[in-house]
Amino acid sequence: VFGVGGGTKIDVAKLASAWQGIPFISVPTTASHDGISSPLSSVKGFQKPFSVKAQAPIAIIADTRIIRMAPYRLVASGCGDVIAKITAVRDWKLAHEERGEYYGDYAASLALMSAKLVTESAEAIKSGSEEGLRVLLEALISCGVAMSIAGSSRPCSGSEHLFSHSLDIIRPNCSMHGERCGVGTIIMAYLHDADWTLIRDTLKILGAPTTANELGVTNEEAIRALFMASSIRPDRYTILNKLNLSLERCAEVLKATGVI
Repeated sequence: VFGVGGGTKIDVAKLASAWQGIPFISVPTTASHDGISSPLSSVKGFQKPFSVKAQAPIAIIADTRIIRMAPYRLVASGCGDVIAKITAVRDWKLAHEERGEYYGDYAASLALMSAKLVTESAEAIKSGSEEGLRVLLEALISCGVAMSIAGSSRPCSGSEHLFSHSLDIIRPNCSMHGERCGVGTIIMAYLHDADWTLIRDTLKILGAPTTANELGVTNEEAIRALFMASSIRPDRYTILNKLNLSLERCAEVLKATGVI
């Protein structure tokens, strides 16, 4: 089965091929998501907004000439999805330290390296250069490989993804997945006491959203999304479970980071 197109097309082909026991080949025409090479599929309709197990592709065909023809917004979204690994890995390590959850250094390092390279290449990516796009594509593919190594989405999906899913429930299709994850990463980096300003500034360089308004949601919706994010996936322990933020504290965090 060939999955040709954006995230939805690839995820549907990935899941359908897994159910039929047929090999899957990924042919992305955008660089907006890390599902290009992952073994997981994000398909709505399963009564949960997060990924389900499918299968990894046996090959990936990514033609940069075609991908460069897509709107730049898709590229910026892909960058947000990669940068999200900064907090996803921190959440994974937190779950290991406080809950005894399995933590794999190799998968974590691969995810973090991908985020580091995209952060360092922000100017090149924004310029639309072939070199910048290749960095992003390789990072997205590496993130998918990290998930295969870990046996779960843990190295690539943490509290920032829960915020993204929560916001999508409150205001469906208000923005792209990677855009919401990018803003979520600013917030969760602040909660982890990491360098959230570097993440915010990198997203600004990339032309990606950094505020609730730029995501197309109200301040109240953003506050509510942060408050309910930990309930989206109760089995996934993150910084949100550790801090157990009140509604008032959620508002304070979003104001402190400039999200609202």
